[in-house]
Amino acid sequence: MINAQFQSFTSTSDGKNGAARLKALRKLLMERRLDGYLIARADEHQNEYLPASEERLAWLTGFTGSAGFGIVLNDQAAVFSDGRYTEQLAAQIDHSAFTPVSIIDHPPSQWLASHAKAGERIGYDPRRHTDEGLKRFHDAADKAGIQLVPSEPNAIDALWMDRPAAPLTAVTLHPQKYAGVAAHKKIDELKAWLAGEKLDALAITDPTGLAWLFNIRGGDVMHMPLPIGYAVLPAAGRPQLFIDGRKLSNAVRSALEDMADVREPSDLETAFKTLGAAQSKVRFDKESASVALVKT
Repeated sequence: MINAQFQSFTSTSDGKNGAARLKALRKLLMERRLDGYLIARADEHQNEYLPASEERLAWLTGFTGSAGFGIVLNDQAAVFSDGRYTEQLAAQIDHSAFTPVSIIDHPPSQWLASHAKAGERIGYDPRRHTDEGLKRFHDAADKAGIQLVPSEPNAIDALWMDRPAAPLTAVTLHPQKYAGVAAHKKIDELKAWLAGEKLDALAITDPTGLAWLFNIRGGDVMHMPLPIGYAVLPAAGRPQLFIDGRKLSNAVRSALEDMADVREPSDLETAFKTLGAAQSKVRFDKESASVALVKT
């Protein structure tokens, strides 16, 4: 049984610490030989609603809206959001540390190009940007003579001492009478489609796709009954499901292992390196696959 959690509009903002946290971040960036940092409000799957452990922009700035972006430079820092959050953004951040900016009027990539200095190195976490999204920054940065630098581990995580643990909500099986089609039939149909498209595999990075394909549900994503995880579906052979084993009861694991090889998320990179070494043709979802995964 999944416990529904309805959206609450109670503010959890903590903007009073913004200036101190910004100072600590700049010190860390200096140690990493970086002149700035991109802070995407995103997890590895580009979910709109994030687990508490992924709310890095809120931790740094105090802004808790569901759409946002941050850019920190040596001498200025901006927090971006759209018109839904104009008043909230202005109210939650410390204006002595951060400047609120309309993401529509001044897209972050353009703002970066006009505010960073030529020759500066701007870091980013490749696990929290899509290839398409990062391309906009690269295009703008190249024109301005700015260098974008992948930087791991995430700079916010290095400072966030009381960061909540990642969610470990139990995965449940979604009955076929509600799903409509058995998981093994969906798998077979997708494998046939991959073969017809002359593709070797499909990378499943969106939790909604994971839940649909395997007929499972979870509670890792706020307000949505979704499990966090990944899968690789080959045109030939068994699917690989990458999900934290602590979320699986014996019965659920047994049901999943009947149709897939169940592995830990830490094995994902090795699996993609194997696909790359074999020069496999893999279909990705450009909206949810991170740069780190696509470039593996």
